[in-house]
Amino acid sequence: MTKIAIIIPSFNESENLENLINEINLNLKNVEIFIVDDSKDDYSEKILNEKKNVNFFHRGKKLGRGSAVIFGLKESLKKDFDIFVEMDADFSHHPNELVEKINFFKKNNLDLLIGSRYLKKSKIINWSLSRRIFSKMSNFLARILLRIPVNDYTNGFRFYSRSAAELITINCGKIGDGFIILSEILLQLSLHKFKIGEIETIFVNRTRGESSVNIRLILNSLIGLIKLFFIKIKIEKNK
Repeated sequence: MTKIAIIIPSFNESENLENLINEINLNLKNVEIFIVDDSKDDYSEKILNEKKNVNFFHRGKKLGRGSAVIFGLKESLKKDFDIFVEMDADFSHHPNELVEKINFFKKNNLDLLIGSRYLKKSKIINWSLSRRIFSKMSNFLARILLRIPVNDYTNGFRFYSRSAAELITINCGKIGDGFIILSEILLQLSLHKFKIGEIETIFVNRTRGESSVNIRLILNSLIGLIKLFFIKIKIEKNK
């Protein structure tokens, strides 16, 4: 039976986490959940109550979404999981899509599967015009600089093989700790010839809690893309 680890980076998500865990457990049976929480307040006792398949790591300060994902991957790699899932805590990525995507991942023998918001049958719900424009621009810039044949560089609904997760924990997290790690992971896996695929998803903007996206994060991501471009050039020259 396939063993699955789900890594959930969290920051001020107390309104969402318990419901999310319940939904995951309704959709998947052989699963263990790793929550990496950067909130100031520790509400692990509430979340862990009677939930035996949840590992809760309270870091206590905002160290970044990407940093949380790498931390979660490192912890989950200590056990013998086959597939590692990354998803947001705010129901942007709904657990009712997990089974379909895991089956697709296995059927196509992938190392990375991206739930892409920019495929023909995908949908984005409740996003403001400004967020749509920023996301489109970010993906356009990433496509121009990194030239990896995918449609969505920046969605955090992803499925990794064990070998991909191991590479990520060794090679990624060196240029920033926020959303830029999503593009860094994609670049590293592409450069190491891992098999990458995309699948349609319905992305629903949060209805509870606060968004972690701000101007500082946007600027850092743009700077990070430029750094990744030069890393790509350097690696390709040394081949």
